[in-house]
Amino acid sequence: MKVLFIYPNLNAQVGFNYGVAFLSACLRQAGHSTALLNINDQVGFGFDLKRVRGEVEAFRPDLIGFSVVTNQYRAARDIARDIKGYCTIPIVCGGIHPTLDPEGVLREECFDYVCGGEGERAIVELADAIERNAPATEIENIWSKSNGTVIRNRVRPFVPLESLPRKDYSIFDFQKMIDVKDGWVGIMTSRGCPFNCSYCFNHRLRELYQHDLGCPASRLNYIRHHPVNEVIEEIGMLLASYRNITTIIFDDDLFTLNKEYLRDFCEEYRKRVAIPFVCNAHVKAFDEEVAAYLKDAGCRIVKFGLESGSERVRREILNRRMSNDDIAEAFALAERHGFHTSAFVMLGFPHETISDVYETIDLLARIKPGRFRWSLFFPYPNTRAYDIAHEGGFLDFRKLEELTNFTDESALDFGPDHNVFLRRLKITFPWHVNARAGFSCSELFDRLIEHVDKIDPEDWPAAEKLMLGLDENISGALILSRERHYSYKYNLFTAVRSY
Repeated sequence: MKVLFIYPNLNAQVGFNYGVAFLSACLRQAGHSTALLNINDQVGFGFDLKRVRGEVEAFRPDLIGFSVVTNQYRAARDIARDIKGYCTIPIVCGGIHPTLDPEGVLREECFDYVCGGEGERAIVELADAIERNAPATEIENIWSKSNGTVIRNRVRPFVPLESLPRKDYSIFDFQKMIDVKDGWVGIMTSRGCPFNCSYCFNHRLRELYQHDLGCPASRLNYIRHHPVNEVIEEIGMLLASYRNITTIIFDDDLFTLNKEYLRDFCEEYRKRVAIPFVCNAHVKAFDEEVAAYLKDAGCRIVKFGLESGSERVRREILNRRMSNDDIAEAFALAERHGFHTSAFVMLGFPHETISDVYETIDLLARIKPGRFRWSLFFPYPNTRAYDIAHEGGFLDFRKLEELTNFTDESALDFGPDHNVFLRRLKITFPWHVNARAGFSCSELFDRLIEHVDKIDPEDWPAAEKLMLGLDENISGALILSRERHYSYKYNLFTAVRSY
């Protein structure tokens, strides 16, 4: 039978969907055919219901599968509703959002099934059942409905990663994705994260499996690695099959967590791949030994998630157990080893004050990373952070429904003054760091911020459009005079240090 995947990724950077790639590989291994609609402007497929219909009617699938995160759910629902208007093909919805809110998804008439958790085995069993015209009411990980009643099945144990086939890259226009991303290609060596950050889906996913399987987290086998040789061979296949790959990005939640695996992997990578790579680290899982492994293997950029510079916010709202001194030590260590460092922070947490925001700015000014990225907090349903925001009365349900990314505006309502503050800050954020970093140009940025703060809120939309050009002009002049500073690069939510 034929399965069509639809991956809405609107108003966002183009990204590789690891889940769809594994699901497609498993289906093809079982004898089914697959295709993908990767709905993202950067790969040439915008939100176009007429075009989707043409693709559906041309491929004539027996099953349609959506892969959905929360801020793309509205687009997925709109597409699914439209499809149900001209055909009766069963539709299954999987990914982070339906795993966190299966009942909400199944309340929609357009979705027939939900796949909760990891779906490699479940999607094959569902396709087999539909092909045989057999009931799918007892398939583990699959929720369905009958006469308005939701039929919930438990999840199955996590599968060993070495039992899975290699990801199906052919379902994507992968060469176009490489070109759009300037030669950067993502790989994951592992799944899972041991931490319980309130804003992340990991803690709810673990709780789901603990509940259904009746076992403690320590017995879930939640954190798993692909065999080193398997990953190295996959990278070799990509280098042999596609053009212009310049950098590998290891997208693991925590690439540096397992030191023994990291040592073995870096040794093989150095010998058999030897092109630059980027990875995610945790400040509590980064020491001299880890830094040496990474450096020897060719790592260029180490990325750390800080989320907030306020220790109160990290402790009370985010459940992130690290101090600002821990963060500063990790960045200093990375700089000593010659890495370009990257920090990620979020703005607009529930119960976050303006003082807390300035603590984030001050932390970035203190550690002076090679680059930093920022976004606006967006709560995933049924996570602890969502509950905190809901109980505090911060949620703007209209924006939760409409927003498609984490950068345009906040999904929370803090009141008029704080809302204006955040809207201005998300555009002038690098200027604030420059003003407080002790650079020779800091006074200049202090004056610029004073000027911005005087702009009437009603005039801000027009002024906002001029900011990027102004930043580019200022940065160009500072670069000519070799003055260290941060300026926008790549997009409106990344700032890179000039020297």
